[in-house]
Amino acid sequence: MTLLSDASSAGGVTFAFTERTGGVSAAPYASLNLGDRCGDDPASVSENRRRALAAIGADRCAGNLVVPHQVHGDRVVTVRDAGGPAHAAAREAALAGADAVVCTAPDVPVLLCFADCVPIVVCGPGGFAVAHSGWRGTIARIAEKAVRALAGECGCAAADLKAYVGPHIGGIDYEVSAAMVRDFTAEFGEGVCVGAAARRRLDLSYAVACSLTDAGITRENLAVWRGSTASSTERFFSYRAEGGLTGRHAALAVMTSAPAPAWEPLEDE
Repeated sequence: MTLLSDASSAGGVTFAFTERTGGVSAAPYASLNLGDRCGDDPASVSENRRRALAAIGADRCAGNLVVPHQVHGDRVVTVRDAGGPAHAAAREAALAGADAVVCTAPDVPVLLCFADCVPIVVCGPGGFAVAHSGWRGTIARIAEKAVRALAGECGCAAADLKAYVGPHIGGIDYEVSAAMVRDFTAEFGEGVCVGAAARRRLDLSYAVACSLTDAGITRENLAVWRGSTASSTERFFSYRAEGGLTGRHAALAVMTSAPAPAWEPLEDE
């Protein structure tokens, strides 16, 4: 697990991009599977989530955990309260279908699951966002929408936010249809294609970075993981490389006034 911290956010945001080791799930979900919709034993998923939350210092507020039902769309849900009807309503909205959560409430952990799609965490003065950007969400610019929503909630400019793009499938492993290449090239430019020949490989992180910078994130406030989950199945789950039967790693974050765990820089492979 790669732990990071953003001290510029009021109260501090601690977040992580998890790997697949350190949990209790059996194959093919071994071992730190955090997804509860892929066929794993619910008790194992619960224990894995407990371990992940403990690692970011959020075990004491695990009861406030928000985990949306990810639908590969561009809906953003906002959480402004750590308890009561408002929190319950936000949770219900997330479960109805959302691929990004903006949170300005302390002691509310947010967890989204991945197995090739692009995880994004954005931190600001008084809040954070966690987003899931598959190809549908990427071309719908969910990253840009999450940034604009977070900046609005925090009352700041997008240039005051910091964005982190976590482990995802790399362009070298992501061959797509010619129609998708045309659509993505029209939206994001030629740089979204990888390699020569038919050039039918997409660099989703290039498109996500375009969305983030178009929203106002500055290059110096943007960190992007450069590996590929499909080429690193010893570390990460990969839906494509493992034939659809696999677990899910996660991006998770919490804003709290409690001391944060020790953290390390985002690994840039």
